[in-house]
Amino acid sequence: MRSRILALAGAVLLLAGCTEVKDAVAGPDPEPTASAFVEALAAQDLSGAPVADPEAAERERAEVVDGMGGVTPRVGLLDLDQSGDTATATLQWSWPLVGSGAGGEWSYESPLRLEREGDGWVAVWAPSVVEPSLVEGEALDLTTLTPRRGDIVGARGLAVVTQRPVNRIGIDKTLVGAGRAVSDARALAEAVGIDAAGYAKRVRAAGDAAFVEAIVMRTEDVVTPISMALARIKGARRIAAEIPLAPSRDFAAPILGSVGQVTAEMVEEAPDTYRPGDVAGLSGLQGRYDDQLRGTPGASVDVLPAEGSDGEVREVFRAEPEKGSTLRISLDVDLQAEAEAVLRRTGPASALVAIDPGTGAVLAAANGPGAGGTNLATYGQAAPGSTFKTVSSLALLRAGLDPTSSVQCPATTVVDGKTFGNYSDYPTGATGRITLRQAVANSCNTAFITSRAKVEGTGLYDAAASLGFGIDHDLGFPAYFGQVPQPETETEAAAALIGQGRVLASPMVMATVVASVQAGETVVPWLVKGYREAPPEGAKPLTGAEASALRSMLRAVVTEGSGRGLLDVPGPELIAKTGTAEFERDGTVLTHAWMVAAGSDLAVAVYVDEGESGSRTAGPLLEAFLRAARR
Repeated sequence: MRSRILALAGAVLLLAGCTEVKDAVAGPDPEPTASAFVEALAAQDLSGAPVADPEAAERERAEVVDGMGGVTPRVGLLDLDQSGDTATATLQWSWPLVGSGAGGEWSYESPLRLEREGDGWVAVWAPSVVEPSLVEGEALDLTTLTPRRGDIVGARGLAVVTQRPVNRIGIDKTLVGAGRAVSDARALAEAVGIDAAGYAKRVRAAGDAAFVEAIVMRTEDVVTPISMALARIKGARRIAAEIPLAPSRDFAAPILGSVGQVTAEMVEEAPDTYRPGDVAGLSGLQGRYDDQLRGTPGASVDVLPAEGSDGEVREVFRAEPEKGSTLRISLDVDLQAEAEAVLRRTGPASALVAIDPGTGAVLAAANGPGAGGTNLATYGQAAPGSTFKTVSSLALLRAGLDPTSSVQCPATTVVDGKTFGNYSDYPTGATGRITLRQAVANSCNTAFITSRAKVEGTGLYDAAASLGFGIDHDLGFPAYFGQVPQPETETEAAAALIGQGRVLASPMVMATVVASVQAGETVVPWLVKGYREAPPEGAKPLTGAEASALRSMLRAVVTEGSGRGLLDVPGPELIAKTGTAEFERDGTVLTHAWMVAAGSDLAVAVYVDEGESGSRTAGPLLEAFLRAARR
């Protein structure tokens, strides 16, 4: 008897189009037995299958597929031929090797022998049932082939993240005995600066032929003392490799994010995407664009010889991995490095953002070491202080003032019982009745506060929106555009005009504000190619007259005010604004230090969480960056 049956999909599914009977043989039909055995294979449990010794068959089956990493195959009955007291079934196998590239579905046929036994049939177990080339004692072993991760490419087509040489350093237990391997592990751990007890425990638990990785180091970081230590430790070994890395360990780290082995949570949430041991982006741009960057893993299935035999490992299936796609961003490798160098010796949390005012491209987004790995540059939230007077000035221009308009700058002013004053070293000759330009140049708090009645309704919010502040957009990376809440009290309204109260900003958005003034239009920053947006709806366009007036006032900050340190910086003419914002921490009043500046080539914002003032703390950092950038 010959019948054609398909049984697929983990549990057996019979798709009978027809049954063809040839040379019918009297006696019981072997088809039910074959189907029951296939169903047991699909369920990955032969303990109840119609086979001579179900428990032994299941034990051997489990040993054969143990190295397949828990992948569940689909098994079907494709064909059945009977000849007297024997029958041969043809099984269809299909292994969905998760994530494997083109051709990653491993499909093949295998034979199953059945024998007549009394009034029925039994299946005959053999390793070849699982894979036709297997013999007794052999087993399958699946290896995931990691694809080359896509590069992250920045300005001028220069690689930001690409394959760079590293050394995988560890203990090779084939070089020494078990006892020596553990003592060498402790010595190696001390040499490379990792936990000695934990590493020694891992080496002790590993197999006798294992290489137990201790650390992966950039080639240039394997300095002479480490090389000398490796030479002294007999069991130590370093293996040259390449992994995707930025130019340096800390280079734009909070922005770029990290790559590593997937977590158990990631596997649980996306089992069709990740398998244990896979490498993926875990945070930052690497995490958000992992689908694009990681590529498609490949797979290799080997047959491992029986233990103690002279057989060799042979490959029975291979699907090559597919490289990830390139992610293009705006960061300029040189400017990012300069920004990080400028902040390197700043103790408090700090950040520097540089934008091209002509295109909105974010060229640098650096976080100082005091930020502790957090992304203050594009997502920090702090009162912007007097840098926000750029926005307030636009609101006053729209209220009818111009740079020559007269404003009152008393030493102090009181609003609803709260006294506002100017900063401690405010020039004494710049009080009284002065022009709006002088108020901006010298950063007179009281001049803006005494003018608050001129800014009506949503005037401050609307001015902020025109300069790219206060309306969120999805830019494809964590970006905070600041907030300008409608004031609930007169005191709040006064504080808002000088960038305090509930007004909050990120360094990125303050760079955007000064970039918009320089460009004469609302600048929308972008970092990831394809995520550049038009100015937000509802943002009133900046007029040419408004932009010209703002530039003239911010230029006065450089020529006669708190930004005079920038006056001799080479290159295009600069506009600037300093800012200091008071805040309380643990009962102590401290100050955020800010400074923004822009020329036709760059718009820059510098923020220091705790500083003396904008001009004294943030100013020198901004000046150093501009001088380095314009060399």
